Amino acid sequence: MQIKKNNVPNNTITRKLTDIDAPTGNLYESVVVISKRANQISTSIKQELNKKLADFSSTTDALEETFENREQIEISKYYERLPKPVIIATEEFLNDELYFRIPEKADKA
Repeated sequence: MQIKKNNVPNNTITRKLTDIDAPTGNLYESVVVISKRANQISTSIKQELNKKLADFSSTTDALEETFENREQIEISKYYERLPKPVIIATEEFLNDELYFRIPEKADKA
């Protein structure tokens, strides 16, 4: 997954509740949409990180090898510096980059 670092802050910022509930008309529905997207992002980041770190795993790791592997440390530091999945999902939601539908409302239409 390509993490979009454009306009995504690394730290949390204060948001207006009216901005968050505007797309759905309900704050709680907006929070559910954001949380489901954050779970998707988190899962994909974790899979990507595990795939990259699998190259370094071996059955006979010595303690010295674990601390001396600079490439593995750099990969870990990169993923630690990424914005949190909730922040990415919130930015996507507020920028109308997410598609979501509510089945109960879709059935009535």
